[in-house]
Amino acid sequence: MNASVAGVDELFHRAVTDYRAGRLAQAEDALRQATAAKPDHAQAFHLLGVIAHQRGFNAQAADHIRMAISWDAAQASYRCNLGVVLDELGQFEEAEASLRAALRLRPEYPEALNNLGKVLTERGRPAQAEESLRAALALRPDSRDALNNLGNALSDLGRAQEAEDTLRRALRLQPDTPDALNNLGVALSQLGRSSEAEASFQAALRLRPDYPDAHSNLGAAQFDLRRLAEAEASYRQALRLRPDFVDARRNLACLALITGRYAEGWEENEWRWKTKHMAPAVRNFPAPLWGGEAIGGRVILLHAEQGLGDTLQFCRYAPLIEAGAKVVLEVQAPLVRLLSRMPGVAQIVARGEALPSFDLHCPLMSLPRAFGTRLETIPAAPYLAAEPADAAMWRERLSGLVGLKVGLVWAGEPRAGFADLEAIDARRSMALATLGPLAEAPGVSFVSLQKGKSATQAAVPPPAMSLVDHTADLKDFADTAALIDNLDLVISVDTSVAHLAGGMGKPVWLLNRFDTCWRWLLDRDDSPWYPTLRQFRQPSPGDWAKRHRHRARGAGGACRGGSSPAAAAIGRGRAGG
Repeated sequence: MNASVAGVDELFHRAVTDYRAGRLAQAEDALRQATAAKPDHAQAFHLLGVIAHQRGFNAQAADHIRMAISWDAAQASYRCNLGVVLDELGQFEEAEASLRAALRLRPEYPEALNNLGKVLTERGRPAQAEESLRAALALRPDSRDALNNLGNALSDLGRAQEAEDTLRRALRLQPDTPDALNNLGVALSQLGRSSEAEASFQAALRLRPDYPDAHSNLGAAQFDLRRLAEAEASYRQALRLRPDFVDARRNLACLALITGRYAEGWEENEWRWKTKHMAPAVRNFPAPLWGGEAIGGRVILLHAEQGLGDTLQFCRYAPLIEAGAKVVLEVQAPLVRLLSRMPGVAQIVARGEALPSFDLHCPLMSLPRAFGTRLETIPAAPYLAAEPADAAMWRERLSGLVGLKVGLVWAGEPRAGFADLEAIDARRSMALATLGPLAEAPGVSFVSLQKGKSATQAAVPPPAMSLVDHTADLKDFADTAALIDNLDLVISVDTSVAHLAGGMGKPVWLLNRFDTCWRWLLDRDDSPWYPTLRQFRQPSPGDWAKRHRHRARGAGGACRGGSSPAAAAIGRGRAGG
């Protein structure tokens, strides 16, 4: 045998022995000597990559493993480990490609199937992730890692109960596992079991005190339990551990905003662009972001970014742009006709259509930051209006209704593909039947304003409720505004119609979920954003019917009997804001 080859083999075997004994520095030194003597030693380069990964040097690990693959492309384990490293580097597309290459070399490879499932979940494809993870578990049913990753995928699919069951299986295999305890807490939060979620996050942190994800998630559970000082401390601890932690930044923004600390809240809210929910909305404009500086005679593009309600709330700033500037407003197509009536807007464009040239741009939800908005400076005057001719048409169509004319909206529209947002929609929405007590109010005609899949419930209203439904004739928000212009009151869950009615200056009663959105603040029944809006808040999570004292201005004492607070107030004829 050639002496040099024998020496390289001896170095490699010594490195393997040191590696298995946990002597990583010695193993790395022997491997570097081996690769210097034999530059095509694929195994040595691969083990160098594994050691670099374990020491936290993932970019270096990727280079080493790629070198190993260049000398021996047929090893599935090399491709699998490269996928793991690329995943930790956040290079998810490349990680997926490497893991799929490993599976082409070895189709029944449980580690590669498990890691592929994890990457697919991170890439927002939980259904494909579930398929890969179940294949991994078919080969290795007792894989704690695959069960943990499957629990994550199921949470992202909105199947929180299955996620909980799967994660508890993982914890039975290995009870003291911080990541599984953290992920179990996420599933419990989705199920509305915030106290249990808090306990799970705390258990994870006892095992791993420097776990930023668990600190941020603990804060979210404490926020849901309305222990805001503790929630803020948890978010800030997560950020001390990981200053660029997007979810913790976003959580802190919501906490600052819901408590009225707008100076901090608007700044932190700019982190929203790095969240997974906002990734599809990110756009790379050549023009700079406007931050409130003088515009002069330049063209500024104001553009919608999230839901219809967000657009309706924050378009109020468009007429406030300084005189002389040309404002181009880009919004969702159903809002174009309504918002084309706004003063100060030179051009309106439906999202997806070609944009004119512009010098500056600003997303609508960044406008409060640009204007330096504080609670006391919110521009709250009515800023939306119906087309007079359309309003006159609806006045004629509704002329046969007697008494107060009250519009109803009982459900939002879920954002498909994001389980947490779908869960929020389920909490903010109700069935039309839940509004049955409103029928007790005498002298009221109800008008459906409900669109979307829940609109079909209007065909079978609650007993004794007089409900007319013209929503088939509402083609866009200009039509809805014209109908609302002829109503005395709108009663709505937290959805876009509440913003539309409030922006028009119409009386609107918001039926608000317990875990309210930041924009409605805390412990108040009015809204500085909409002077004509009153809030009726759930007294506890999921409870739309429980009798409780309502503190809205002019609402009187506690509600009597089983009636909802809104029904009692209507019965007293108090339709004003």
